Amino acid sequence: MATDIVKLLSERLGAEQIVGADVIAERATSYWNQAPMRAKALVLPRNTEEVATVLRTCLQARQPLVTQGGLTNCVAAVEPTDNEIILSLEKMNRVVEVDTIESIAIVEAGAVLQNVQETVAEHGMRFPLDLGARGSCTIGGNVATNAGGINVLRYGMMRELVLGLEAVLADGTVVSSMNRMIKNNAGYDIKQLFIGTEGTLGIVTRAVLRLFPQPSSKHTALVAMENFDSVSAFLAMLRQRIAGSLSAFEIMWRDYYEAVTGEGGHRAPLSREHAYYVVFEAEGSDPAADEKRFNNVLEQAFSDGIIVDAVVPKSESEVADVWEIRENFEKLYEADPVYIYDVSLPIRKMSTYIDEVKAEVRARWPKGECYTIGHVADGNLHPFVVPNEQGDHKQSSDECVYGPLVDIGGSISAEHGIGTEKLSWLPYSRTQAEINLMMGLKKHLDPNNLLNPGRVVRSH
Repeated sequence: MATDIVKLLSERLGAEQIVGADVIAERATSYWNQAPMRAKALVLPRNTEEVATVLRTCLQARQPLVTQGGLTNCVAAVEPTDNEIILSLEKMNRVVEVDTIESIAIVEAGAVLQNVQETVAEHGMRFPLDLGARGSCTIGGNVATNAGGINVLRYGMMRELVLGLEAVLADGTVVSSMNRMIKNNAGYDIKQLFIGTEGTLGIVTRAVLRLFPQPSSKHTALVAMENFDSVSAFLAMLRQRIAGSLSAFEIMWRDYYEAVTGEGGHRAPLSREHAYYVVFEAEGSDPAADEKRFNNVLEQAFSDGIIVDAVVPKSESEVADVWEIRENFEKLYEADPVYIYDVSLPIRKMSTYIDEVKAEVRARWPKGECYTIGHVADGNLHPFVVPNEQGDHKQSSDECVYGPLVDIGGSISAEHGIGTEKLSWLPYSRTQAEINLMMGLKKHLDPNNLLNPGRVVRSH
């Protein structure tokens, strides 16, 4: 069967668009898994019609496939098996159109997020989705996972930034719903079938993205606080005083800040003994008034005893250095293993939740650590569990992180998706009725279970 499917794809697309198993092995499985990639073949379509050809061919041969973008997925959703074909959209990477009147861009699914950001910026516009993997993640992957990132507070997740899209179903049918309007209430919103469903219901090939004007001003600060009540109070103050311009509010627990700064790490612009650190950013259209508001709210927070220290970067390079502390956590990976998580929960529960996770970690591994960062304003935390013991401790680590979420109504996934890593934990966040409905949709749209099988929901 392996020879047959590769031969069929070569005949229908051209041999130059098929990469064999030997060459595939020269690639890493993902950003998180450096083992050689394994698959029957890797297919590189150049347009939607060729994607449809691939899916029709795979249906004919009953060949499962996995779709890949930038390989930065955190839940093993795009790691192929020996029996799967890889469909990579890396050649479908164009920004097709930027319309400054309608404030939209039409983008192919393989376009890298940072390239999209830079291209629309040349037109005086902004695509506000932003995350640490911007230089490698793709628009199709962002759609498939309903990506969030640092600007969700103001602009929403990917779901709010997609007006229309085009996708190919498992039988090769092209569903083109390239809506360009904010308002379109004509029947079901078909694009929602493909946003956040991780390529299990169809393969996204193009998207219509919402754009915004470039802000005239941007102000950033790193502040320190001594308790979580102060974090909540500061967020409330910012929402009231600079409501419409607040775009980011990112938290770092002390242990994380200590671990990634100092010797061998980032330079620490604030001393390292405070309990919590927050990077926040405000954008606006009136530089003078915006700066005054920004400075006033900082002064008020100092006066009220909410924040105890702060640094305001004065240049783009200093701003980048501050964000590097939050976004670049490579130093944590000097330990092995390290398990990264993506959970959401009510803000008022965050402090006690992390305390409970830390206690669970220490109970299992006496030298274990839990380092935490997150997009606190939208209820999203990223704990890093480091057992500081050799071996595979993933199951035990998952229990530490996911177990406490049940009683507080939290979710096992805020923005990274389910993939294969969280499949067994899905009932912690979804009822059986919801899971049955998901499985029903999967069975209806992909009855032969060929698209990213075994991801998100159990195979039918």
